[in-house]
Amino acid sequence: MDVALLLALGLLAQSLGPSLGVPGRRRLSTLYPWHRAVVSGRVRRAWVIPPISVSENHKRLPYPLVQIKSDKQPLGSVIYSIQGPGVDEEPQGVFSIDKFTGKVFLNAMLDREKTDRFRLRAFALDLGGATLEEPTDLEIVVVDQNDNRPVFRQEAFMGRVLEGAVPGTYVTRAEATDADDPETDNAALRYSILEQGSPQLFSIDEHTGDIRTVQVGLDREVVAVYNLTLQVADMSGDGLTATASAIITLEDVNDNAPGFTQDEFFMEVTEAVSGVDVGRLEVQDRDLPGSPNWAARFTILEGDPNGQFTIRTDPKTNEGVLSVVKPLDYESCEQYNLRVAVQNEAPLQAAAPRAERGQARVSVRVQDVNEAPVFQENPLRTSLPEGVLPGTPVATFSAQDPDTEQLQRLSYSKDYDPEDWLQVDRATGRVQTQRVLSPASPFLKDGWYRAIILACDDASPPRTATGTLSVEILEVNDHAPELSLRSGSVCSEPGQGSGLLLGATDEDLPPHGAPFHFQLSPRVPELTQNWSLSQINVSHAQLRLRHQVREGLHRLSLLLRDSGQPPQQREQPLNVTVCRCGKDGACLPGATARRAGGAGISLGALVIVLASVILLLLLALPVALVARSRQQSGDKGFLHGLQDDLRDNILNYDEQGGGEEDQDAYDINQLRHPTELAALCRPPVRRDAPFSRGCPQAARVLPSSPANIADFINDGLEVADSDPSVPPYDTALIYDYEGDGSVAGTLSSILSSLGDEDQDYSCLWDWGPRFARLADLYGPP
Repeated sequence: MDVALLLALGLLAQSLGPSLGVPGRRRLSTLYPWHRAVVSGRVRRAWVIPPISVSENHKRLPYPLVQIKSDKQPLGSVIYSIQGPGVDEEPQGVFSIDKFTGKVFLNAMLDREKTDRFRLRAFALDLGGATLEEPTDLEIVVVDQNDNRPVFRQEAFMGRVLEGAVPGTYVTRAEATDADDPETDNAALRYSILEQGSPQLFSIDEHTGDIRTVQVGLDREVVAVYNLTLQVADMSGDGLTATASAIITLEDVNDNAPGFTQDEFFMEVTEAVSGVDVGRLEVQDRDLPGSPNWAARFTILEGDPNGQFTIRTDPKTNEGVLSVVKPLDYESCEQYNLRVAVQNEAPLQAAAPRAERGQARVSVRVQDVNEAPVFQENPLRTSLPEGVLPGTPVATFSAQDPDTEQLQRLSYSKDYDPEDWLQVDRATGRVQTQRVLSPASPFLKDGWYRAIILACDDASPPRTATGTLSVEILEVNDHAPELSLRSGSVCSEPGQGSGLLLGATDEDLPPHGAPFHFQLSPRVPELTQNWSLSQINVSHAQLRLRHQVREGLHRLSLLLRDSGQPPQQREQPLNVTVCRCGKDGACLPGATARRAGGAGISLGALVIVLASVILLLLLALPVALVARSRQQSGDKGFLHGLQDDLRDNILNYDEQGGGEEDQDAYDINQLRHPTELAALCRPPVRRDAPFSRGCPQAARVLPSSPANIADFINDGLEVADSDPSVPPYDTALIYDYEGDGSVAGTLSSILSSLGDEDQDYSCLWDWGPRFARLADLYGPP
């Protein structure tokens, strides 16, 4: 059996050699996988079959791989079979076996990259189907061939490196893969650079694919991007190849200083303006546009001590824009000579050369223009006491013309004076009052009155300055305090009730008002014998009885004084009713009659007054009847010649009389010519007029001064009230005949104006405080 074992091993060795894919005829190896050898009196187990190797991509098919046999039955008495992937499992049909001879065949091309080995099971049965041997394993290994090219992971590799980088600086890495067996040279890759131009600035590690710089001289301003052609080959560089590209971009560093394009710039600008651009300063820089290494920053080194200029950078062109931030004055300086410098936002590299034109001169000539006048103090604040008379000086609000080299005159005017309170001298700017300012003016804000004054020169075109005049109206103590309550009641018993609480008010504002001082009148010293006053707070005092006095009305006199400077005081009457009070300190109901009697109206006096009124009514009745009869007889006389006088054909519409009961009050003579009325005396047309004949009043002369208009109107009202010749209740309207030759003129002037725009109502301010409201409504703003 040892000889048989050695023979089997020799046959196995023969089967391994030809199976490596060597073409040509070969002798098929025979395996005895179930053979057992007896050694030293014991039975050995079946030996393990080594893997069977076969090359991928084998084209001569079917290709015999091996023959297996069992030594338990003679040839032809054993049936062989195999199972597993490639036989009855996917991929099916790759392997097959001759069931009588035990030969195993390869029926399809193998691809190691898909399946690198197959594990099968071999079976041996007798002709009856009984198992002769235990199943055994059969492993088939697919041997790799160099049938796959290496592949780069990407078509182009991107890398970045600073310009001027030192040799050996890492840039990027190129990577490739090979689908062949990594344990063989079929997947042994080597990298190289096929093309990079001249000079050779980059290298690649053949094993790792790392790309690095190899020498100095990288300059972005010369070459900004490098394109390299890379190659990778398997079989350690002698096999299949593939190519890719590497794009290397040089990153900019500030190795170029900016410089002006010329040594001197000339510009012009007008005076008295700010926020305007004067001109541009052009610079050059070779660094990357838009980067901090390229962006310029300008500095004014000298020539601008007051900071009137500034230079900003145009982000698109990198030019410096010179502008004026404070107005220039031609009279102060006609030309500015600036020295400016330029540098980058990023610091310059230490080894970089300096720019030849890092500084430049800028000459700015100022052009003279007409400037607006200037108020030396604006706004101008002053103060006046309230109620000052017209013509009171307020202030001199003058301006100066900055154009000293031009002869110009200034004129002053008002732009805003809502109360028309002020008057401005056109030549000097002197401001004074032209009327009294009402303390109740709505344009007084917190005691301040604001007006706007204009100063204008006579140049062409003229320039105007605006000044604000603020006048503080100082409060003056011109009002005495007054009692809030002029009457009240106290209990007749001094200990009863809380007394009478007195309060006071003052039209003046603090500090000319409270605290108030209450005092019984010194003119009546006997008041202090029965009455006492005690101060409660700054505006109230309490009146009490010292002793019991008679019940009824008592008239007291109080002296009130405020705290102004100088103080104002006023003596005022106070009616105090003394009454009997209950326990709660209130007057009892029965004391009401006494309080009325105390007012001076007794029951006997009331009877006398009523009897007098009845007697007067009885006497007035016959007088009224006589007057009525005379009026009717007079009316008949006026009807003479009715048919010849067309004026009598008048229908009485909208009568201006005393109402529906006053149907006979109107007299047709009111429409007669004034010359006819001169000699005519007629009975009165008013029932309240005395029983006598009245004649028209003589025409009154109009007042010569607006200040007398109030007296004129009051006199007219008094005359109309006492004139019996006018219609009832019509005291202000005079109706006269407007026929031919009438001296009264025509009323057509009423329609002479369609509006109030051409009417002057400023005189209303001179008619006194009663016309203040009309002046506010119709007076000039």
